[in-house]
Amino acid sequence: MKQQFPVSRGGRFATGPAADAAQFSQSVSFDWRLWEQDILGSLAHAAMLHKIGLLTAAEFFEIENALDQIAREITGGRFEWKEELEDVHMNIEAELTRRAPAGAKLHTGRSRNDQIALDMRLWLRDEIIELCGDVRSLQRALLGLGEKNSGVIIPGYTHLQRAQPVYLAHHLLAYIEMLERDCARMADCFSRTNVCPLGSGAIAGSTLALDRNVVAKLLGFVDDNGQPRLSQNSMDAVSDRDFAVEFCAAAALLAVHLSRLAEDVILWASAEFNFIKIADAYTTGSSLMPQKKNPDIAELTRGKTGRVFGNLMALLTLLKGLPMTYNRDLQEDKERLFDSADTVRAASRLMTAMLQNTKINPAACATAAGDPALLATDLADYLVKKGVAFRQAHHVVGAVVALAEKTGKPLNKLTLAQLKSVDKKFSRDALAIFNLQSAMAKRNLTGAPGTKEVAKQLARWRKQLS
Repeated sequence: MKQQFPVSRGGRFATGPAADAAQFSQSVSFDWRLWEQDILGSLAHAAMLHKIGLLTAAEFFEIENALDQIAREITGGRFEWKEELEDVHMNIEAELTRRAPAGAKLHTGRSRNDQIALDMRLWLRDEIIELCGDVRSLQRALLGLGEKNSGVIIPGYTHLQRAQPVYLAHHLLAYIEMLERDCARMADCFSRTNVCPLGSGAIAGSTLALDRNVVAKLLGFVDDNGQPRLSQNSMDAVSDRDFAVEFCAAAALLAVHLSRLAEDVILWASAEFNFIKIADAYTTGSSLMPQKKNPDIAELTRGKTGRVFGNLMALLTLLKGLPMTYNRDLQEDKERLFDSADTVRAASRLMTAMLQNTKINPAACATAAGDPALLATDLADYLVKKGVAFRQAHHVVGAVVALAEKTGKPLNKLTLAQLKSVDKKFSRDALAIFNLQSAMAKRNLTGAPGTKEVAKQLARWRKQLS
């Protein structure tokens, strides 16, 4: 019986690969997840070959029907993936050819080099759209928590020290702004991903009269006017992984924002802060200490950020020394790309669910926000309004703080006489500075945490996210 080798080896080789070499080089164990994109690309390629006369109508129908059968079997979990066939492409092509003799013509004018570039772009386009949907849901969860607790004031922190008062909603809106930039970066990445490389062949295109525009339009690689977007250099097209790097970079920055949010949640859930209570379903206990309630979802989100960073660095390192054009090293790009997408999508969804099941502790927030030291800068502004230079006002209020500490009194309990002992410009109205609600009402600059401004921003985001 004649020995059969994988399609990719062709007639050049007298023997198949050694078993250990085949195991080392196979990628179907992870690139199988590109099967849907591979079939879509093959259907578009077949339609184009039929259009230019390289496939008959009967052959095209035969290929189309067989690919549809294979797709149904994969969806139903009945398709057998074979490692000896190396990758997703050869697994599908081998089965197609077994079922439909015309399948042997499908690879006409096509290489696995431009095929995998196509599949990855198709896959990533879908992932970007889904990820942006996940991020939008997280933004809505943040907005909802802020709206439900729109009157809650907490200390804002710098250096993790109490700084100035802010509405809780203002703090949450800060993350909505960050996530909005993440969505914009993903949209930008989508634009550069949305370029069709098929027709580039292995490196130098094809002598056949392929119609690349047909394939691009069938697969949705078009601009806002419906015009096809095609790669313009065959060598660049098969070796370009900038789109994958760009996605992983954007995903890394998204992971940073998720991690920072997670850190705030972890702090707020601690007994020392006690600003929030996370539902039991999104926490865990201790195997030893029965009183513990740990914010594991937030901690894991923070922890998984490291692997997203690592994926970006792995991709950059992978590409930095590669000569033109395709090199087998590029097989290592998929797991990094897949993992970054999987990780940030899962973290976004879980953080959304956790926030939707988190309650605010208004009493603890009010106690913390009631610290009059949070309004020390407002007291300096009071002096500025009386004509005192800010640097001098800052020094004066620093002396007032020192006096409060020396006498063991909070700032708002100092007497007018004590204030005047530091600076004669203090009048009785200086004590009104420590009215928290009045202080918040005065913060009306665009982007400030003032009462009216926060309400305006909540309304703006409600409209934008609806």
